[in-house]
Amino acid sequence: MLKIRNLDAGYGKLRVLKNISLHVKGGEIVTMIGANGAGKTTLLHTIIGLIKPTRGEIRFLDHANGRTSVGRIVASGCALVPEGRQVFAPMSVEENLLLGGYVLQKEQGRAAVLKELEHQYELFPILRERRRQLAGTLSGGEQQMLAMGRALMSKPKLVMMDEPSTGLAPLIVRDIFLIIRRLREEGNTVLLIEQNAKAALGVADRGYVLEVGKVILQGPAADLLANSDVQRAYLGREKIG
Repeated sequence: MLKIRNLDAGYGKLRVLKNISLHVKGGEIVTMIGANGAGKTTLLHTIIGLIKPTRGEIRFLDHANGRTSVGRIVASGCALVPEGRQVFAPMSVEENLLLGGYVLQKEQGRAAVLKELEHQYELFPILRERRRQLAGTLSGGEQQMLAMGRALMSKPKLVMMDEPSTGLAPLIVRDIFLIIRRLREEGNTVLLIEQNAKAALGVADRGYVLEVGKVILQGPAADLLANSDVQRAYLGREKIG
């Protein structure tokens, strides 16, 4: 579904991503873990078209994306749940969700949007309860669920999530990762960027470890969880107890 080869990207003369190669198959969860400043968010912004690569190739559904506009990439079926939620605070929960369905409405009409809205309310029951509430008044966890639901409203073929657990209480983090697991069970494809390595590798099929803009390790999630270098660097211990 997504293939990246020899990708370089950054900001002006600052080269952040260095020779990145990865792939995501349909129906799987792939995670990219790494410390702050490793280039994880830059990678997602490059895939979605906010940053143009300086070298390499990005192919989504076998189409080159490197010079494509954000709007066309989103319309082709790639959605981003941004870091820090970034909900539209003055709008209601339902208005935020409906805004996320604009691509679906254009392609399939209002009935399809309302059907998907009901699906999101089933996936996130708290959003149904809060549907008339202003998004800016939600808790951090509720805003994260709203950001996820808004992205899913377009019925994307690939949903990318940038640090969905950041700043959330442990019980809310658990709920978020249960929802991510359910997304895969429903046939969704997820590229998950996370600092919470244990949680991310616990739901992922495969993973990549990014360090200062380079992929230094990759493999099945279970293998990365058992890797002593990953344990020392990202799990804070020598062995998983």
